[in-house]
Amino acid sequence: PPMEASGSAFLVLVAGQLEGADFPEHDSLYCKYSLVYGPDWVVAAGLEEGATQLARKSQDARGVFAWNFPIDVTFKSTNPFGWPRIVVSVYGLDAFGRDVVRGYGSVHLPTVPGRKKVKIAMFVPQASSRLQQLTSWVLGQRPEFIDARFVAQGQGREITRVRSQGEVTLSVQTILKDLRKHGYVTTV
Repeated sequence: PPMEASGSAFLVLVAGQLEGADFPEHDSLYCKYSLVYGPDWVVAAGLEEGATQLARKSQDARGVFAWNFPIDVTFKSTNPFGWPRIVVSVYGLDAFGRDVVRGYGSVHLPTVPGRKKVKIAMFVPQASSRLQQLTSWVLGQRPEFIDARFVAQGQGREITRVRSQGEVTLSVQTILKDLRKHGYVTTV
């Protein structure tokens, strides 16, 4: 394969953390993340997915959740198509102690070097009819995606009913290596 030859690929190094979230209606939450990327990308080092601890809402005026969960990954590629995205899924417990999805969100990892703080807008799927809403409430099975990485795709999203709910804060430091050698400009 072409990426095995020395110097034939560029590197994208991302280190940072899922700092926390702002979900006013909830008291305790945890987050799962996964990285989604194109076919020409390979994870050279680091983890592609992870899960934070369960955090309680702060008791101060801000009322936010703090996870400070580390993310550290290095990608190798020969093509910027399929630039990596982070997909986050936030979960909490319902009144019966069951895990319930509280929101999904996704953003591209930064395409320029440097430090960046990103607010990821979250949304939650909605039932498509009153009957489905009633059934999901009675059974305690709220609508959720089978695969959270669905939110990083464009296909099928136009028919999905969602409601905005909360945001997650991601802060990362990005280092890009050898993009200029491949003819890509990396400055703002």
